[in-house]
Amino acid sequence: MPKQKFNETTGKSQKTVIIMYSQNVKPSMSLGESLTSVFNKYATFTGRARRSEYWWFSGCYFVLQIVFNFASLGMLAGVMSGEISYNDPSFSMFQTMSVILGLGLFLPALAVTVRRFHDIGKSGWNILWAAIPLIGAIIVLVWMCQDSDVVANKYGESPKYGN
Repeated sequence: MPKQKFNETTGKSQKTVIIMYSQNVKPSMSLGESLTSVFNKYATFTGRARRSEYWWFSGCYFVLQIVFNFASLGMLAGVMSGEISYNDPSFSMFQTMSVILGLGLFLPALAVTVRRFHDIGKSGWNILWAAIPLIGAIIVLVWMCQDSDVVANKYGESPKYGN
């Protein structure tokens, strides 16, 4: 039989604490709940964010960036071929919308990523690992896929297992 860690604070073994918390697991956030949560905490870098909150927002952000980038590239191809004038309002509209989207969603994307790091018990500064080409992105991806800390950590109560 495996050894159980004894928690001095609660007087229970670690296994018992995990079983106790697993009975209080809250269901995953839906797309709407996730986006509402992220935008309600637009620039909040404190607290914790669940995996579902992070991944729903990241997926929507990725899809929006792809749509606007392809639209901008299509418009740029039209300008290069001479079919569309560089001064055409639709060309500048897509460019402007892409920049506004990127700037408008930068802070919430950064904030939800920092809160996601907090959820696994890591400092938000670990986001800087992503600056290392390939290896850093893989490290951050692995961390973003980890489950929440079961018990409260220095960043707050678990949004998944909390009361």
